[in-house]
Amino acid sequence: MNSSLSRLKEIDREIQLLEHTTALLGWDQETYMPEKAIEERAQQHSLLSGIIHDKLTGKETSTLLSSLGIKDSAGAAESPLGETDRAFLRKFSRDFYRETKIPKGLVVDFSREASLSQAAWIEARKKSDFSVFAPHLEKILELTKDKAEKIGYAEHPYDALLDEYEPFATTSYVKSIFETLKPKLRNLVKEISRAGQVDDSFLKNKYSVDLQEKFGREILVDLGYEFDRGRLDVSAHPFTTTLGFNDIRITTRYREDSFKTGLFGIIHECGHGLYELGIDEKIAGTVLAQGTSLGIHESQSRTWENMIGLSLPFWKYYYPKLRKMFPTQLDGVTLEQFYRGINRSEPSLIRIDADEVTYSLHIILRFELELQMISGELKVRDLPEAWNSGMKELLGITPADDAEGVLQDVHWSFGAIGYFPTYALGNLYGAQFFQKLDRDLGGVVEIMERGDFKKILGWLRDNIHRYGSIYTAEELCMNATGEALNPDYFIDYLEKKYSGIYGLK
Repeated sequence: MNSSLSRLKEIDREIQLLEHTTALLGWDQETYMPEKAIEERAQQHSLLSGIIHDKLTGKETSTLLSSLGIKDSAGAAESPLGETDRAFLRKFSRDFYRETKIPKGLVVDFSREASLSQAAWIEARKKSDFSVFAPHLEKILELTKDKAEKIGYAEHPYDALLDEYEPFATTSYVKSIFETLKPKLRNLVKEISRAGQVDDSFLKNKYSVDLQEKFGREILVDLGYEFDRGRLDVSAHPFTTTLGFNDIRITTRYREDSFKTGLFGIIHECGHGLYELGIDEKIAGTVLAQGTSLGIHESQSRTWENMIGLSLPFWKYYYPKLRKMFPTQLDGVTLEQFYRGINRSEPSLIRIDADEVTYSLHIILRFELELQMISGELKVRDLPEAWNSGMKELLGITPADDAEGVLQDVHWSFGAIGYFPTYALGNLYGAQFFQKLDRDLGGVVEIMERGDFKKILGWLRDNIHRYGSIYTAEELCMNATGEALNPDYFIDYLEKKYSGIYGLK
């Protein structure tokens, strides 16, 4: 058993090295790659994807799993091995059995089309012309449906896609949560709309991009991001990527006339980066050295961005520094006015710029559209109209063009269908974790007011980060908070915070 497990770990290590190499190519494509390099980059991605597929699904891997008594994706739950080794076999065997169901040709085709589709999306977004992207999305959707059928599912083909990003979650589970969440969020949006709107005009002054980056870097260091293990760069769509245990990179995008875009993009991606940087070195380089689900991952970014970065105590510490850096832009703006301004809530078109109250409604729209596309109810050519109709229904606004509508997100261009629900789940997990964190630390208000973010990071490291994928999202939530995921924490948090900002009764 020990020799088989050791060899399986060697194979896993090779796979992780290849995955990190693929991630490096993806990071370069999003940041510095010349435009004309896209064709060969697509071939590079395809080649590596094929090699990874062969290594994971090869005969030796199958033989080793069989010798360890593993015959399905359940792993080694009854094994006498230790907890970490059982978790390793559970994660590895799930990946193995999922991947063996997907033909290598489909893997290679998907990877190649994703690279081309991503480039087409960038062009379409620049031109605000969905027709440029539509043929590529049709191919991606066709390949995605094929993948779902090959993987198999119990109730809905979307289950097979969702499981890739939120393991063990089902479409019916997510639908039930969203059906509970949607009316409560819509009611809160209506209540806020009836209140007097707060002033955030000062955020639209011109803020030097260089100074925005300088301020953002200072905050990154204070929050615990390690620049000797990572980088901050610019991309069309902010993201975090892992290129190695000591190479966790984040990106953001800046707008001179929109101060929040760059800074809160940085804080959001910092949350993802801190999760990856906090994984226990004992599982480094293995399949366990990653977030256990994207919902848990998003809980970290949303916690740092919203519950910390948009809080009044946070800005009691940072606002004097910000005013010193931007004295003209913030002239006459009090701390209270600044706090209310950065938390202005109103329906808006762009998801990543949406406030806490409306954000999850953006996600619910995308989830509903994905279900319709996968089931065949919605054709790609009709997507812009369906998008605009959904925005009108959920948020009461309609995009003026494709760039601020159906083309605003990069996810569908590389086939990440099933990804979006994890953002809203992250809001829920984050609120539940933060409530427990606040209780365990005896209140975080004073901690944030003095800029002592190491205590907050310490709790997250001890209860979430270090475990990587040793526990499932459900297990991690139960271990950290003592109960299963409960959406009430998020609604309670929003109602309390925004009642104070808007004077709601």
